[in-house]
Amino acid sequence: MPAVLLTALLALVSVPRTQAVWLGRLDPQQLLGPWYVLAVASGEKGFALEKATKNIEGVVVTLTSENHLKMLSSRHRLERCDVNVLELLRREPGWVFENPSLGVLDYRVLGTNFRDYAIVFTQLEFKDEAFSTVELYSRTDLASQEAMRLFARWSKALGFLSQQKAMLQQDLTCAHKAFQWSSWFPVTVATCRGDSAC
Repeated sequence: MPAVLLTALLALVSVPRTQAVWLGRLDPQQLLGPWYVLAVASGEKGFALEKATKNIEGVVVTLTSENHLKMLSSRHRLERCDVNVLELLRREPGWVFENPSLGVLDYRVLGTNFRDYAIVFTQLEFKDEAFSTVELYSRTDLASQEAMRLFARWSKALGFLSQQKAMLQQDLTCAHKAFQWSSWFPVTVATCRGDSAC
């Protein structure tokens, strides 16, 4: 599967630069700050069954002095909202990130307009499961038509089936957990259940 994805990614380099901007050519400063995750395509087991229950998620991206990406995310999992911190190491050359010890084999931006959206590809491996995701990051809780078209194009080109894609529900409770933690709380890891405060 990883070889197939890599072949597909390389084949799509010919997409015009305005529609596909690789992280290798992207100033990571443009990725920093808070993002809503509005749509997801995922090969994870069980995603198709759970996608109807998933709400909009939040990610806050910062860059360390060592040029590592620090990701504070709030992810909706069934009846709980998981708030986690993950540090990704820069892979030389270019701006592709990874942390194999934590199961992140590849993290890169596939496309962005440098202003209000980004299409992000992640390749993951946890225990006996390897899968990839494509996510639509947006600066606002409503995606533009341009962003939706690009998300649909990339997820289709990378072989995701319709049942492996989801527009997340318009509930911002979980997403705002990440934004709150990044502004007012020390960087730690916790789990929030339902609408309860962390």
